[in-house]
Amino acid sequence: MDVAEACGTTAPFYQPTGQEEAVFRHAFRNRIPVLLKGPTGTGKSRFVEYMATQLRQPLITVSCHEETSSTDLIGRFIIKGAETIWIDGPLTTAVKTGAILYLDEVAEARPDVIVAIHPLTDHRRELFIDKLGTTVPAAESFMLVASFNPGYQRGYKELKPSTRQRFAGISFRYPDASSEAAILIQESGVEEGVATRLVKIAARIRNLRELGLAETVSTRLLVDAAKLIHSGLPRRLAVRTAMIEPLTDDDETIAALCDLADLMI
Repeated sequence: MDVAEACGTTAPFYQPTGQEEAVFRHAFRNRIPVLLKGPTGTGKSRFVEYMATQLRQPLITVSCHEETSSTDLIGRFIIKGAETIWIDGPLTTAVKTGAILYLDEVAEARPDVIVAIHPLTDHRRELFIDKLGTTVPAAESFMLVASFNPGYQRGYKELKPSTRQRFAGISFRYPDASSEAAILIQESGVEEGVATRLVKIAARIRNLRELGLAETVSTRLLVDAAKLIHSGLPRRLAVRTAMIEPLTDDDETIAALCDLADLMI
C-alpha cells in the first residue's frame, strides 16, 4: 500500500490524450467510481496521481495481486503487548478520511475483494466490516478508482458485468506519435530526434501482431530507454535492454526485434 498526501504537492507530469481529465472531475463531483481500462504502461497510475493533486485529495494506492484479500483492504486484529487491537486497512482508511482509493489491477485480487467494494460502488456508499459487525458510511469526498488490463486478463480473470457496470469507464491507449515523443522529452530530457526515433520503433513493434507477444512496447518502456540514452548508454544497447528484453525471453524474437530497432535507431 502506498499512501500519498496529494494535497498541496506538485502535480506529476501528465500528457492528456482526450477528455479523461474532464470525465474524472465530473465523476468525482457526482461520487461515481471510475474504472481505467488499457494496456500496461499507458499512464493509468500516473493519471490517478495527477488527478489527486488537481483535486487536492489524498491518494491511497493498492497494487493488487493474486493474494490480495478483503482482509488486506479492510483491516485485521493484531496482538500488541497484552492487547488485541484493530488496525484499519487502506480501504477502511480511505472510506473514513475521504481519500481517493486506487486499486491497481483490481481483477488480480481475490473474488472477496470485489464483494467488499460493491456496497461502495452504488447508492449506499458504505463499507461493512464483518469482523467488527459495523457499517462505515463513506466520507463525502471518498472516491474509488480501479484499473484493469483487458488484453492481459482475457481468458484468465475477467471483471463480471455486475461489477463493471458499477463504474464509469475511461479507456487508455498509447498516445499519438507527437504526444508520446513529447512525453519522452519531458520525462527524460532526451533530444527530440532521439525521442521521435524511439516512438517510431515502438509503433513498428506494436504492429507486429504475428510475434504473439503477451504485451507490447509501453510508453513506460520508452521512457526508460530514453533515460538510459540521455545518461550516456549507447542507443542500441538502451533499446535492447529497456524496450526489447522486457517483452520476451525467446532468443529468436529478441534477435528479430533488435535487427528491426538497429535499422531505425
